[in-house]
Amino acid sequence: MWSGGCVRRTRRVAAWTWLALLLCVAMAAALPAQADYRWRNVAIGGGGFVTGLVFHPSTPGLLYARTDIGGAYRWEADAQRWVPLLDWMGADDRGRFGVESLALDPSDPERLYLAVGTYLHERGSTGVILRSRDRGASFERTPLPFKLGGNEQGRGNGERLAVDPNDGRVLFFGTRAHGLWRSTDAGATWAEVEGFPDIARARSAWAMGFRDEVPIGIAFVVFDPASGGDGRASRTLYAGVSTPEASIYRSHDGGRSWQAVPGQPTGLRPSHMARDANGRWLLSYGDEPGPNHMADGAVYRFDPAGDRWTDITPVPQSTSAGGRGFGWGAVAVDAQDPDILVASTFRRYSPGDDLYRSTDGGASWTPMFARSRFDHAGAPWTMDAKPHWMADIEIDPHDPDRIWFVTGYGIWASRNARAFDAGGTLQWDFPQAGFEETVPLVLASPPQGAHLVSGLGDVDGFVHDDLDVPQQRFTGVRFSNTESLAWAGQAPQRMVRSGYFHNRPEGAVRGAWSDDGGRSWTAFASEPPEGEGAGHIALSADAVRIVWQVRGGGHWHSADRGAHWRRVDGLPDTAVVEADRVDPEVFIAYDQTSGRLYRSEDGGLRFAALDVRARDADGPLEGGVSRRIALRPHPVRSGEAWIAAAGRGLLHWTDGALVRLPGVDVAHSVGLGKPAREGEPRVLFVFGEIDGTLGLHRSDDNGRRWRRIDHDGMRFGGVMRHVTGDPRLHGRVYFGTEGRGIWYGDPQ
Repeated sequence: MWSGGCVRRTRRVAAWTWLALLLCVAMAAALPAQADYRWRNVAIGGGGFVTGLVFHPSTPGLLYARTDIGGAYRWEADAQRWVPLLDWMGADDRGRFGVESLALDPSDPERLYLAVGTYLHERGSTGVILRSRDRGASFERTPLPFKLGGNEQGRGNGERLAVDPNDGRVLFFGTRAHGLWRSTDAGATWAEVEGFPDIARARSAWAMGFRDEVPIGIAFVVFDPASGGDGRASRTLYAGVSTPEASIYRSHDGGRSWQAVPGQPTGLRPSHMARDANGRWLLSYGDEPGPNHMADGAVYRFDPAGDRWTDITPVPQSTSAGGRGFGWGAVAVDAQDPDILVASTFRRYSPGDDLYRSTDGGASWTPMFARSRFDHAGAPWTMDAKPHWMADIEIDPHDPDRIWFVTGYGIWASRNARAFDAGGTLQWDFPQAGFEETVPLVLASPPQGAHLVSGLGDVDGFVHDDLDVPQQRFTGVRFSNTESLAWAGQAPQRMVRSGYFHNRPEGAVRGAWSDDGGRSWTAFASEPPEGEGAGHIALSADAVRIVWQVRGGGHWHSADRGAHWRRVDGLPDTAVVEADRVDPEVFIAYDQTSGRLYRSEDGGLRFAALDVRARDADGPLEGGVSRRIALRPHPVRSGEAWIAAAGRGLLHWTDGALVRLPGVDVAHSVGLGKPAREGEPRVLFVFGEIDGTLGLHRSDDNGRRWRRIDHDGMRFGGVMRHVTGDPRLHGRVYFGTEGRGIWYGDPQ
């Protein structure tokens, strides 16, 4: 039997049977067989804040990392590569790609626990405890009745989640605003611990977040492994509350009742607590939980024998030229030698953050970076990135030469810590293969030069000459974020981009131009007199006229690379503008608020609304208007464009008409790729809902038929953005995620 309705019924082949067979062959030729895609990350290497590292205490090489917005990873020591664990999370788990805490079962190396949930605000999702029995290859889940803060203040503290080393069925979880919780069935069910002090919910356990104060609550929970054993659960455990009041609490009855540890320091907040081989504890403190604020801190040792506290802070407090002090992000101890300690400064502006190492239990300390060599070969862009936000540091319990510390852009690991103690130079690697945590904000695939140019959050942008090898960043003007980038349709090596500075230098212009395909950049002469830069930028086909929709300031026009700016006429502030790829006088714009299309025929100075409306795609939208629309002009045909208009679907403007394509319920992003043969339609790539299925879809016939080309193992919290087809490689497509970097796919 042949699929598609072509059935061979008898051995006799009559003339009409041959006709039917030929018809089937013709249909197969018109609709290519569904191709499997090979999907890979574009290699950048790190690029985001890694908030925690956890080694398994008894299994060499077993290490996990958590991030604030990019999921969790497992380190494969043999392959020297990270394996992402949460890419399967789909749209139903949007808002859960940030990991609040991570825990391992010391008695069972197969078990892994993740507390996931990214934001506390009204758009955040309630948290979930993910439970794995196979090192993260698969998970079971337990929903929580409250939200978590994987990308909130205090996210580098921890770990909040802990497994009893003497009874793997027992777990504790310290929350931000809902006290302490306990499970006795390996995380399947949870109940609040009624006896934990109210300080965990008090206002003193809050801190200033991005805009408002947010709860920090319980920063960590740790078990004393010596308090149990021989089939008995641990009796003693500690919890640290992020408060400047009494903050360290202890239970001697398995967590039923708690008391403040006597003699403890106050006035600072604890962030980490690590046990040494002699049963003593090391604690790091800051006046704020970090990472956005911290200006004071300390490092202490606590000896439960006699409840003795000793201040072992490596260096005294100092202030930068601006009067700002610094804190201590974390402290670690060698699992075999209690005298070997490492501690990290946090937000030290002058002379900069550093690690300090002690070989005598904290009596004396040596700064490490002055006698260090950092190997940037694995990620050349890190050459001008200084270690910062060092919120966690670990000494490999099975290899004391390996010190691992996190930063705001990835992870560094030492090779020879003991040689450093003998006076040698400390060698550092950036082991980030497979670890991609950037947030792409714009992608471009021009018809000349590199196949991909990217703009990213926090790390600016790249020209990707080799997609599988990390590259150096843009040279010249350096933004924190490159938020928009455009190339000229008839001169594709000429580009413009707009961006944003986290800490804007006085007078710095937030727009720039390039004449070499994005490798080097020069700032515009000025920026528009209104607005805050960033926004969306377009460049005419001949690379002369710029239309810049600045954030909060409307649309502006320049024909001299920013020497003069003139406000654009005829456009609502919400319209997205792109340049026609062929005609340098033509720009088009689409306003998602009204569903109207606009056109300029004088190089972008004045726009007029076109008398075209797509049926079933105008008027108000249920659920509000999405700011994330994509307008893609046809690369070689003037007066034609595709629009991913979110809830208005996929729109096609051609021959003076605007048409909504049937079957595309929601279009979040659209890209145009190279056709199979000259003169055939451009390949369409759409991330959206087609016939009720959310995914990345492809059409080779202008949207009449679609097939999904992604799979359920690559869902990224339901977020794919900036879908971009390659104009030179048939079938290739790029897209961005929110915390899992850039991806590209090729048909196999």
